[in-house]
Amino acid sequence: MSGFIGLTGGIVSYFSSLYLLPIIAASIISFRRGAFQVAVLNGVLYLGLVTAQYLGLFPDWLGGDAVQLPSRQFAQYTIAINLSGFAAVALLSGSLAERLRSAQSRLQDASDEIQDLRAFNEYVIDGLLSGLVTTDADGRVLTFNRAASAITGIPKEQALGHDAGEVLQLPDDVRARLHTPLQTRSLRVELEYRTGDGRQLEVGLMVTMIALPNGRSGYLFTFQDVTELRRLERTARMQQRLAAAGEMAAGIAHEIRNPLAAMSGSIQVLRQELQLSDDQAQLMDIVLRESERLNDTIRSFLAYARPQKFSIANLDLGKVVGDAALLLRNSSEAHDNHVVDVKAPPQPVWFEADENQVRQIVWNIASNGLRAMPNGGRLLLSVDMESANGRDEVTLSVKDEGHGIPADELDNIFQPFRSSFEKGTGLGLAIVHRIVSDYGGVIQVSSTVGAGTTVCVRLPVRTAHALAPAKAESARRKSAR
Repeated sequence: MSGFIGLTGGIVSYFSSLYLLPIIAASIISFRRGAFQVAVLNGVLYLGLVTAQYLGLFPDWLGGDAVQLPSRQFAQYTIAINLSGFAAVALLSGSLAERLRSAQSRLQDASDEIQDLRAFNEYVIDGLLSGLVTTDADGRVLTFNRAASAITGIPKEQALGHDAGEVLQLPDDVRARLHTPLQTRSLRVELEYRTGDGRQLEVGLMVTMIALPNGRSGYLFTFQDVTELRRLERTARMQQRLAAAGEMAAGIAHEIRNPLAAMSGSIQVLRQELQLSDDQAQLMDIVLRESERLNDTIRSFLAYARPQKFSIANLDLGKVVGDAALLLRNSSEAHDNHVVDVKAPPQPVWFEADENQVRQIVWNIASNGLRAMPNGGRLLLSVDMESANGRDEVTLSVKDEGHGIPADELDNIFQPFRSSFEKGTGLGLAIVHRIVSDYGGVIQVSSTVGAGTTVCVRLPVRTAHALAPAKAESARRKSAR
């Protein structure tokens, strides 16, 4: 740089401002300190160049005496201006470089903070147990969290950009309400959702309008799988109804049964002693038959309502089911076109329970299965041992090929006096539900209209510690009798 300025005239060169370029470059690289260091170096070089020029130390090939040097006073003035310019540029460019570095640092910190907030926001959203979906004003999905994917079974990548009404299977009336301004801050609905693998879910959905970063409005959908919650609510309501029916039964049973026995006995005496016509005898038989049917209904009702007396023993459920199948094959419910099969493991399936209660569970469910096949079919009784949710369970299953149960009636089949059979009392399955509940088990029913029904009873295998109170109660009752 100094050589070029010397070639172009030194003190009178028009290119002395080129010294500013290294100063600016140094400020960019080393900031203020580097700018001042280069400015001092440039000042020393420029001062040495001018001094050598005035002392005649330049060789001829550098210009030497060919350059007409200005007065020394002008030279001093020029040197002072250039050195001041070097210092000013070093100060200014260094300050700007320092500010730029500070701004870049703050920008990087802000960017890191934004990235952290974004990551935290995504972590919180994905950590929600509720499905969360945001859309633009046209209903196109913008965000789709992990719970939404888990509930719907739709990957996030497939949901983004698609219509939320199709992704969430919104009914037409809900979609219509979304295209008009919401009258309230939010819209709450419950809808049925069918997943890709065929599962039918009950979903509680809430829609809220939100403001998007671009200034436009959009929608926020939050939803949960409430299938199990609604099932528990229905079960609780059914338990309340069953409890009320049981209390009623206990109150009216004795008020009805004693007069009924007296009337039945009186009718039998009169039928034997009086000379009756054929029509009168037929009427007497009808009265006796209906009295016996009413007595059976009261007996079943008491079996449901009255606390059961446990006689706990170690049972082989395979043998119990086999005996029940033998009785079913020879019962009045079975016809020649009925087939009763048993599926059980070769080894015993031991379970601590009251044998009569287990037989009643199998008999009540299986007899309903035979009645559901008036034109014949196969009835399969199964027993097995399974491990589920960290505990051992025994399963008793009854599968028929009957007419099936409509989906809207499945929740009512365990209620008292709800029977679809002509001669049924409507108490068989209610008694089964009562017994299974006493053992802490559950009943699962799946049915297809026209194809058949499967009833699966799951009973937890109780430990010796859990069985001790039941055995003690059984012993106490036996001693009391």
